[in-house]
Amino acid sequence: MNSAEAGRAGKGVRSDCLVRITEAGVEGLRITLKSKVEVLYGRANRALLDELCAHFDLSGVDVAVEDSGALPYTIAARMETAVRRLRGKAAPWLPPAWTGEVPLSRRDRFRRSRLYLPGNDPKLAINAGVHGADGLILDLEDSVAPAEKDAARILVRNALRALDFMGAERMVRINQLPLGLEDLDAVIPQNPDLILIPKVETPEQVREVDAHIRALTGDDGREVFLMPIIESAKGAVHAYDIASACGSVVALAIGLEDYTADIGAERTLEGKESLWMRGAVLNAARAAGVQAIDTVFSDVTDMEGLLASVREAKALGFDGKGCIHPRQIPVVHEGFAPTEAEITRAKKIVRAFDAAEREGLGVVSLGSKMIDPPVVKRAQRTITMAVTAGILPEDWKEQDDEA
Repeated sequence: MNSAEAGRAGKGVRSDCLVRITEAGVEGLRITLKSKVEVLYGRANRALLDELCAHFDLSGVDVAVEDSGALPYTIAARMETAVRRLRGKAAPWLPPAWTGEVPLSRRDRFRRSRLYLPGNDPKLAINAGVHGADGLILDLEDSVAPAEKDAARILVRNALRALDFMGAERMVRINQLPLGLEDLDAVIPQNPDLILIPKVETPEQVREVDAHIRALTGDDGREVFLMPIIESAKGAVHAYDIASACGSVVALAIGLEDYTADIGAERTLEGKESLWMRGAVLNAARAAGVQAIDTVFSDVTDMEGLLASVREAKALGFDGKGCIHPRQIPVVHEGFAPTEAEITRAKKIVRAFDAAEREGLGVVSLGSKMIDPPVVKRAQRTITMAVTAGILPEDWKEQDDEA
């Protein structure tokens, strides 16, 4: 008898389920549900399974579900994956859309921290917004085994639709092309804010992704931002062309594990082996007018080392850093927070700019020194970051005046 399954069950599994569909060779349909949350959600889950079986037109099969506290969007994703694996295709079943506020992203929003979440592990995504990362990455690439790419794609699609990201930028890292185009087909209709493109080496790869997204979004006016990841010597050499490949690119990111392997070097904490590459990507990003995002710090137990790495990245000019564990997020935010001296200088520049505007002057000066527009913009961003970090109150101007 033919059968197919999707998902996981067993000791230690949470917020997931295992769906197994077996052709019974007889008319009718048999559904069995074994659930760790039977008392609370057994009736609701049975009703959902009935709805899913009707949607997928299942008959002559046995459907067995082992539930470890999966949310409805996960149960539906596992069922759809099992049906596709059995039949080769299935009409998508979309969970109810999240009805809360989903703020639009912006090109220049803070991207100090971005937290990677394995796309095929629902327990990590459900409440990930509480950790306060600037962005949450539902990952379809390195964290997903090749045999589970199809399952992760459907689960991520449903998560984008059903979950509250709590103000974090909704990001998806797709697979390398051409597989990544299949990822886009699934996730773009669910309105991600930003797509990370892995292992980019040429601007043509970026333009191919951008064109595919625009074909999917049509004339709805949505902009999906792009963050190419530079992970090879060839990518680093072409970094400026990649950063300026199209108007949807808002940042360049770095992946040092693959880069150091590519150049035949061992990655070290000191980082001499990657200093040229980081400088090349940073300058390419700045020349193209986009953000520069540093690589992840792989030791999740070394908070002192992480803070030193973040401060080094900030000193070099980077805007953010990747995170592979929630405990890294507050340390990253601390490292990128402006210092007291930076805030003091930024306040002086912003006040000088305000005064020049009130007087109708086209030139901003601080004492005898002229202040260029990029310096003013950087000062304004420093103030905004200080307010966001809770270092400076929103009404700092009024408080300064009173003092």
